[in-house]
Amino acid sequence: MKRLLSCYPSDYKNMSAEDLKTAIIASEGRTILGETVVTAAPLLEGVTNAEVMTAFGADLLVLNEFDVFEKEIVGMETTENPIQQIKDWVGRPIGINLEPVDEAAFVHDEQVTLSPGRLVSKESLQAADKLGIDFIMLTGNPATGVSMAAIEEASKQAKEHYSGLVFAGKMHGAGLAEDIIDIAQLEAFVRAGADGVLIPASGTAPGVTEEAAFKATKAIHQLGGVVISTIGTSQESADSGTIREIGLSNKRVGVDIHHIGDGDYGRMPAPENMMQLGLTVRGKRHTYFKMAQSLNR
Repeated sequence: MKRLLSCYPSDYKNMSAEDLKTAIIASEGRTILGETVVTAAPLLEGVTNAEVMTAFGADLLVLNEFDVFEKEIVGMETTENPIQQIKDWVGRPIGINLEPVDEAAFVHDEQVTLSPGRLVSKESLQAADKLGIDFIMLTGNPATGVSMAAIEEASKQAKEHYSGLVFAGKMHGAGLAEDIIDIAQLEAFVRAGADGVLIPASGTAPGVTEEAAFKATKAIHQLGGVVISTIGTSQESADSGTIREIGLSNKRVGVDIHHIGDGDYGRMPAPENMMQLGLTVRGKRHTYFKMAQSLNR
């Protein structure tokens, strides 16, 4: 079993969910996850954001706002299975966000209403499985009303109706005032069936210190879970020095996956910032290896 750091596109084709998890852990904190919004026009005409993120060193890709029933990606021709088409183009594992909205929660903003294909349900999870989606992030976009309690329940449901990897947690408050790095709650996600958790990178969400992130990461690792450190506060469009500082903090914390969000032009990370994150956490050798490899390998 190869570490993800050393994988070629052909290595992903026969990977099980457990193989993918093992490959991530074996990479020792040098996995880059890029995110893009598929309901917005892509950064560059004639090429998808998924392709751009891959060209700038992404190991994993997550498609935000993807509706598993409508299956539309702006800038892409309509196809029965756009997930498989993206996989063919980029040779990377592909994930999506599904959102466990808490109908009883008080949202500190004008609440966003989501379509059924973006909400967590038995039907949406089964549809994601049928499309061949490699991993699901149970999380919340701004002002959607996703709560930590609802994420825990969704973790149980996801492992029952979906065969890929499941990551649970929040990048920011999603409109709610609650502790999003509560260790007991994060542990509950893993015990409920999640393969890992999301925590905001230190210096992104208010009050998330490096010490708090370190303690949460250690606790999740002791349960065998994977930790994704997220940049989901539009700092993906900040200067490269900010990205470098966040990446080094992530390394000290000990996370497994470095996520960079979709808040720049074209609703994806700034390409140079995605490359900077890769250079910071794994150096030129491994970053250029990912950028340069052929899809035919």
